[in-house]
Amino acid sequence: MDRAQLADFLRSRRERIAPADVGLPAGPRRRTPGLRREEVAQLAFISTEYYTRLEQARGPRPSREVLAGLTRALRLSDVERDHLHHLAGAPPGPPPGPSREVRPSILALLRRLPQAAAIVLSATYEVLAWNDLAAALMEDFSALPRRDRNLVRRAFLGPRPESGRLYGVSDADEFAASAVRNLRATAGRYPDDPEVTGLIRELLDGSEDFARLWAAHDVCAEPTLCKTFRHPVVGPINVNCDVLAISDRDQQVVIYTADPGTPSENALRLLSVVGTQRMDVPR
Repeated sequence: MDRAQLADFLRSRRERIAPADVGLPAGPRRRTPGLRREEVAQLAFISTEYYTRLEQARGPRPSREVLAGLTRALRLSDVERDHLHHLAGAPPGPPPGPSREVRPSILALLRRLPQAAAIVLSATYEVLAWNDLAAALMEDFSALPRRDRNLVRRAFLGPRPESGRLYGVSDADEFAASAVRNLRATAGRYPDDPEVTGLIRELLDGSEDFARLWAAHDVCAEPTLCKTFRHPVVGPINVNCDVLAISDRDQQVVIYTADPGTPSENALRLLSVVGTQRMDVPR
């Protein structure tokens, strides 16, 4: 336990939080920047005397329950929470489960890509966010229940229409194998998360292909640089596939773009206008 560094870190995090950020009145006599010590203690459900001793580098090693309370009270990020644990001599355990919260800046990024189809995937391949062109290219995810937005579940357990599974992509088998490898690594990062273990159990019970690939214990996946979507309305669309990692959330932004001046670019432009309307269904 590094008492001096822990004390400095707690003080710096306390001073950056405005009372209004946690629903407290500023008051006319407030001289302390940020929160008072007693306010942090109240928010963390610990005594003011105990918190004061921590900030004075005199406190005993805090328990994990105390650290959880301080993390909540001081509104620490995941990285700051881990740092707090290390300073307190209690390295953090594995995170409870994959994050499903997408940062507002990433949602804004999706909207600013009008000529690209983009989605955000969780560590378990759940589609968490998408832009309009992605909905037109793949499907309207807003019309699906949450469990049906999972691409690895769809790859192994989903419908297989005439156009092919997974929206008719040309690399469906390669995607499925890659997803198993990544899911194996995800299971290692979140060994106690019930959603992760439940998804894997469901796939093992429902798909011999998944069980065979899972038994290989591979955790390395080759990136896919391009693929073809066989769209039921505009036909085949060749796209480049770029993946941006959001490491602090364990998420991925997948961006599909077509080469300029190609028929595929024209097809994406048409989809951006048509959206999720079905032009092949008489009205």
